[in-house]
Amino acid sequence: MKSQIKSKQVEYSIIRSENLKTTRWTGGTSTELFIFPTDSEYQKRNFSFRLSTAKVEIEKSEFTSLPGISRKLMVLDGGIFINHEKHHSNQLNKFDVDAFEGDWKTTSIGKCIDFNLMTQGKTKGVISALVFEKNQVADYIAKAACDWLFIYVNKGIASINQGIKTETLKKGDLMVFNKPGNTKLMLIGMEVCELVISKITSQ
Repeated sequence: MKSQIKSKQVEYSIIRSENLKTTRWTGGTSTELFIFPTDSEYQKRNFSFRLSTAKVEIEKSEFTSLPGISRKLMVLDGGIFINHEKHHSNQLNKFDVDAFEGDWKTTSIGKCIDFNLMTQGKTKGVISALVFEKNQVADYIAKAACDWLFIYVNKGIASINQGIKTETLKKGDLMVFNKPGNTKLMLIGMEVCELVISKITSQ
């Protein structure tokens, strides 16, 4: 279940890995991390944005056509060569990001685990990765212009302190901030860990 926490600074929730749903597709598996509005459905394409991970288990994949949807893909493990016909192609290794439109004819070669951000309309987003050594500490400040902030643990265990309460996130967990403002977070690697940061803005 989601745990809801209110502080003097900002409200957030934590979605634990064991509560996420993984489905199988022809080339592997996919796990939806978050979709907004929360009552929207991927199959109906009626979302503003969606975060997910996927495991690609076949050597060559053809991406589903998603007209009107902008995509950002980050490789979390492995590597792929991604080709967008009549647009561009890229070799993507760990933490590399590629941006493309859903109606492009896209194929990839190689096996990987990836992180996906899909947005529609005026909604925009960026994704980036942070790697922490054991006991490494760093401050992170969310920007006021950001409507949503997500912290996903790809590897290891991380401690996240907002000044009032400290939360511990393990591999596969997602921390969700709505209207984070200029909230300052202290991020601590309880062991070697990898975080994916997603920032979403609805204009």
